[in-house]
Parts: sequence; structure tokens; C-alpha cells
Amino acid sequence: MYKQEVSDLLKRITVNPDVMVGKPTIRGLRITVEQILKALAGGVTVDEVLEDYPELEKEDIQAVLLYAAELAAEERVYAVNAG
Repeated sequence: MYKQEVSDLLKRITVNPDVMVGKPTIRGLRITVEQILKALAGGVTVDEVLEDYPELEKEDIQAVLLYAAELAAEERVYAVNAG
């Protein structure tokens, strides 16, 4: 995936403290990244998600997955020495 494509997809994920208490949402809609990830993790297919949320587009689902992947990529684990 090219940098521009990644950037364009991630622009679909928005954070606004006045919408869904600041949780990341899709294009400012009242649909959170978390909702979609939990649905997909629960076995709901992409087609079913798009059917359940007709305002979403396939690219929105791609953006949600990319957003989650970016967060996972940033995660670091550090060893802590217990005194």
C-alpha cells in the first residue's frame, strides 16, 4: 500500500471530543472503530457490517483495520527489573 493510500484511509478515522466521548469514529459518524472491530472479531463479515451500517463504505472498514494495525505496530514492551 502506498503512503498516500495509507494517509487517505487514515483520514477516515476521526476523533472529536463532542462525538462518542472522543472515541475514534468513522468519518465523524456515530460509529466507533471499536464497534466495527468487535463486530468483525465476533464473526460478523464485512458484507454484514456494510449491510448493518449502510452509511459505511468498504474503505471505512479498511481504514478501521489499518488504524488498529497502526496502533498495534506502535505497541512496545519493556522489561522492568524488580528491585
